[in-house]
Amino acid sequence: MTTPKTVLSDAEQALRDAALEYHRSPNRGKIAVLPTKPLSNQRDLSLAYSPGVAYACLAIEENPALAADYTSRGNLVGVVTNGTAVLGLGDIGPLAGKPVMEGKGCLFRKFAGIDVFDIELAEKDPDKLVEIIAALEPTLGGINLEDIKAPECFYIERKLKERLKIPVFHDDQHGTAIISAAALLNGLELTGKRIDEVKLAVSGAGAAAIACVDLMVQLGVRREHVYMCDSKGVLHHEREDRLDESKRRYVQRTSARTLADVVKDADVFLGCSTAGVLTAEMVKAMAPRPLILALANPEPEIRPEVAKAARPDCIVATGRSDYPNQVNNVLCFPYIFRGALDSGATCITEEMKVACVREIAELAKAEVSNEVAAAYPGEEMRFGPEYLIPKPFDSRLILRIAPAVAKAAADSGVATRPIADLEAYRESLLRFVTHTGLFMRPVFMAARRAPQRIVFAEGEDERTLRAVQIGLEEGIVRPIVIGRPAVVAQRIERAGLRLKPGVDFELTNPEDDPRFRSYCEAYHLIKGRDGVTPEAAKTAVRRSNTLIASLMVRLGDADGMLCGLVGRYDSHLEHVRDVIGLRQGVSGLAALNALMLDKYTLFIADTFVNEDPSAEQLCEIAGLAVETVRHFGLTPKVAFLSHSMFGSSQRPSARKMRAARDMFRARMPAVEADGEMQGDAALSESVRQSFLPSSTLSGTANILILPNLDAANILFNVLKMTGGQGITVGPILLGAAAPAHVLTPSATVRRVVNMTALTAVGELLTRPE
Repeated sequence: MTTPKTVLSDAEQALRDAALEYHRSPNRGKIAVLPTKPLSNQRDLSLAYSPGVAYACLAIEENPALAADYTSRGNLVGVVTNGTAVLGLGDIGPLAGKPVMEGKGCLFRKFAGIDVFDIELAEKDPDKLVEIIAALEPTLGGINLEDIKAPECFYIERKLKERLKIPVFHDDQHGTAIISAAALLNGLELTGKRIDEVKLAVSGAGAAAIACVDLMVQLGVRREHVYMCDSKGVLHHEREDRLDESKRRYVQRTSARTLADVVKDADVFLGCSTAGVLTAEMVKAMAPRPLILALANPEPEIRPEVAKAARPDCIVATGRSDYPNQVNNVLCFPYIFRGALDSGATCITEEMKVACVREIAELAKAEVSNEVAAAYPGEEMRFGPEYLIPKPFDSRLILRIAPAVAKAAADSGVATRPIADLEAYRESLLRFVTHTGLFMRPVFMAARRAPQRIVFAEGEDERTLRAVQIGLEEGIVRPIVIGRPAVVAQRIERAGLRLKPGVDFELTNPEDDPRFRSYCEAYHLIKGRDGVTPEAAKTAVRRSNTLIASLMVRLGDADGMLCGLVGRYDSHLEHVRDVIGLRQGVSGLAALNALMLDKYTLFIADTFVNEDPSAEQLCEIAGLAVETVRHFGLTPKVAFLSHSMFGSSQRPSARKMRAARDMFRARMPAVEADGEMQGDAALSESVRQSFLPSSTLSGTANILILPNLDAANILFNVLKMTGGQGITVGPILLGAAAPAHVLTPSATVRRVVNMTALTAVGELLTRPE
């Protein structure tokens, strides 16, 4: 008999298709191995390989600790699985689990700069797995066990810890335990309960549940107050089935037999089981001010709204991103490995895990950062029932957790390279804060909070339609598409999209729309004194989709616009300038392009608008760029670039950049800025210090102001092509009275999506601070 195929909903089908395309294109898979040293000539080759490599080999043979200096081992983690417990998919095997392991590698790299080998092993025998993984010790600086079923995962981890002198961490256990323990500490603080007095009811007795309870017990929960249930009911003293060692330590002498029995009068519920097992009636029976950690994914043991309806005094955390208090392992695993690797830890101790717990708990009480605030506009986030733990993309996590873990490693005697100056180490970690390539995420989160009406001028372009579909799936936009209905329908069918005009998006026909009469009249009022007659206005409106889009924004039929995928940039810009106009207090428009490279996040201006801006214009452009960068949650640092280095040239362009810097410093004295300087000095503090120790710029500049359009445009395009797989965002139009951006014909779907999100939150970027 043929097994029937699962019928997917439209949303599930859309996610499936998008995920498969993401994994397939433009390169297969999600990770790659790249050299970190130049190999451009014979000398490089002789150093990288024979004969020079022999000296590194001999040095390591003499002192194995030098492997951390001469190889990548000190920054290399193996993500290892046998595919027996992959996500909620179960035992699907190691090959099918490979996309998850590659994804874990991406998170390690993006969040903490850690390189990863994903290792999928076709072996289920625990002892054989231990032998295989242990044999990899010379290759790896740490091992992240992933998606290995219980109870074998406990045995495998324990045996590897006994044998290896590198950190071994089973994230399914300890990552979940660390985040949920932080939520427990903060939840009990809010409810005024003592950790050694609370009753804990647990649904689930797998790897995650056991690890969570173990850590909670270490933090002060009394073992005799823990009541755990597996699929057969309560772990009680009269159970006749054989319980594995991990469960036996939580067996209770009790008459309780069901989850409902143990939840009665419980202060805390911990769920690591399955959807819907905790009912509203059970929640009503809990102790006053209960804390509910419902961590089953994607559907929790109880929905927060159901729990709160039953008990308004409860506090709820889940594993979902669409509710407050998301328990997400990415809050800890990249950073605990960062601290462990940097300190040369031989293992991850309980003290290191506890340090991680306490830093996460404390960060939730700190003032919310700009990037988190930008992602949740209008939402007051302060420590409380709806904000127990930090948001997963809070960049301060690495700055707090990695140093705390490194210190705990040293204090517990497992650090082979203890970090003496933790403050200097913390400063060094700043490089990961702005260079993760994730800085668009706050913008997307903000766009989801209040999707805006964005009009797409080139609605017949397949890139636009694909971006519209992604924008709808992401929940960031209410799209308006300008295009001929028959052509748009043809493009949708050819691309295999599921978009429906009038349902998923508003379609404006440039050949026939009842609003065009008012649009033509409005355009004539704007341009009548520039020789544009009523008939000419009518012709211009019907001839230009960008003009239609600009008028829609001006007249309130749209909140923002995107154009420029077809045609000349200047032609599109002219319509935006004429119709939408300038923001109050701004003298002109400018273009800013963003590049997220492996080592740097850079904003380059002015790349498209002003051919040879004056010092006054450059000062204004820098100020507008600063406002934009701040809305990404980044600290702006401005460099005014030139061929000259702090007065080394008296040519007019050098004097112009020097004057622009002086004006900017007077206008925004609190912003770090300096110039005129050469490009390498903008990115290297040591280069600047060798020329001018009193420079008013520290670290690496992220806003580069160029002397003219040619220089800025050339720099951006060269970096775009030579900077690896860096993300580009832009051109971002600065100074317009409403959110409006002119793209370029080379824009990819990815860039259109990014700019859609940016346009959707454009009210932040177009209003004065």
